[in-house]
Amino acid sequence: MDKAQAVHDFWSGFGLTAYDENSVPDDARMPYITYSVVTDSLEYIALLTGSVWYRETTWENASQKAEHISASLKNGIIIKLDRGYVYLYRGTPFAQRMGDETDDMIKRVYFNVNAEYLTDE
Repeated sequence: MDKAQAVHDFWSGFGLTAYDENSVPDDARMPYITYSVVTDSLEYIALLTGSVWYRETTWENASQKAEHISASLKNGIIIKLDRGYVYLYRGTPFAQRMGDETDDMIKRVYFNVNAEYLTDE
């Protein structure tokens, strides 16, 4: 598994379809997750972002999904790569609610995740 695939697999592990933030299809239906792919090598921290997107009247489901993601990173996680590992853990601030200027039904939670790629490439 390469670095980008590891990031995708992490965000895909929460029961929603996950898309690279630059590749969301026009016909994508909420709820879903978008994420950034940022890679680096040993001794550097890459700052990843992700968002859960719901189109609902309340924050209940978005907040529950945010708690699920938060719990998964409570102690950090390590993902095996083809040539090393990636260590993911909560960034600061970790999660924040965001709205959408064009649609007040959209509930978005934006995440900051730190990634340390334990690889020399």
